Amino acid sequence: WGSRQAAGASDVGRVCGAIAASLSGAFADATRVWARVGWLSFGGPTAQIALMHRVLVSERGWLTEDEYLDALGFCMLLPGPEAMQLATYAGWKLHGVRGGLVAGLLFVAPGALVVLALSVVYAAFGQVPLVQAAFRGIQAAVLVLVVEALLRIARRALTHTRQWVVAATSFVAIFALSVPFPLIVLGAGLLGAAWPLARTPQPAGALTSIPWRATLRTVALWTAVWTLPLLGVVAVFGPRHILSQLAWFFSKLAMVTFGGAYAVLAYMSQDVVGRHGWLTARQMLDGLGLAETTPGPLILVTEFVGFLAAHGASPAAPCGYGVLGAGVALWATFAPCFLWVFTGAPYIALLRSRPRLQGALTSITAAVLGVILNLAVWFAIHVLFSNVDSWRAGPVQLAVPVPATLELRTLGLAVASGVMLLLLRWSVHRTLLVTAAAALLVEFLAR
Repeated sequence: WGSRQAAGASDVGRVCGAIAASLSGAFADATRVWARVGWLSFGGPTAQIALMHRVLVSERGWLTEDEYLDALGFCMLLPGPEAMQLATYAGWKLHGVRGGLVAGLLFVAPGALVVLALSVVYAAFGQVPLVQAAFRGIQAAVLVLVVEALLRIARRALTHTRQWVVAATSFVAIFALSVPFPLIVLGAGLLGAAWPLARTPQPAGALTSIPWRATLRTVALWTAVWTLPLLGVVAVFGPRHILSQLAWFFSKLAMVTFGGAYAVLAYMSQDVVGRHGWLTARQMLDGLGLAETTPGPLILVTEFVGFLAAHGASPAAPCGYGVLGAGVALWATFAPCFLWVFTGAPYIALLRSRPRLQGALTSITAAVLGVILNLAVWFAIHVLFSNVDSWRAGPVQLAVPVPATLELRTLGLAVASGVMLLLLRWSVHRTLLVTAAAALLVEFLAR
């Protein structure tokens, strides 16, 4: 009996070892896949979502079609960048918390390194005429990219008259009345929850098996991970320092910016340029252009904003403070994503079982389209015109371009970018490269 017991223990050991080796191999394989996705995730959230669908559903079969769409809907309901959160959820689904961490970090890290390098170059040489000319070409292409994203999402999301009304109301509210984006999202969500579209409820699965204490521990742990380093910045530099201001601003942004990267950019751009004055409108556009040319989430533009805002904090070490500002912006932007995903992921089946939650998500998506249209108009005005006036009548305040200051070269580059992207179906990188080169050529010939 003893020999049989020893043999059985040996068999169990071999089985456990084989399982551990198998899991280790699967995790290593997933890590390599996430690294590849991180370096190839160009073109903004729409292209990134399409890339992950191909890899996760079509090529690897790690998620089913329904699982992927449910996860996407869940991530769009969260504040922050939906593509990065989708990667984090997929990693969590495959290998738990460590899988989510690896997937989320590898999705962000390549682009973060590139944006940091480009921010340093921009701070040093951004005012050189030839560099400005190259960015003018990038800005023109970015306008078309935003419009293209608007059209793609609209075709998929606006399927009922009610959604068109929500999108139009959202645009008017933020463009003409300067209603804060969080209030627009809240109103749209409440409307969708109170008046959901007709859907067939789906079973929620074993939701009751999730211990509430485990959820509270997850919230406490990841809230501490997010806030403690930023509180340390405030303790070291003081609450009035630019780094502390960046920590507060981007933390607030992480909590209230629903609807994905373009919604975040619309809200952030107006505050960074108009309220705080950390960047000019053109610098903001240049930052968006840099983010468009790099892999990773488009919201990495927050790193560019953090770098330039803190760059002049200390004349003795401007680049060092710029790097600190970029780090604060990155941490405050992306650390909360792990909190949202790891807390909500176990409950994702709830979206399929609650028509009111689905209605809120659908209505919020429609409102986001109105915000994206506002972003497109706001960027177009500041890119195509040198001077922009403000017109006010009661609660209505509009940005009005001065027609005589229309920049014909930039308009021509935007039209050419539209032909390349929308008609010829060129890639984002090819289009940006050609428009930047064309802008340099025009600048050279004009001299």
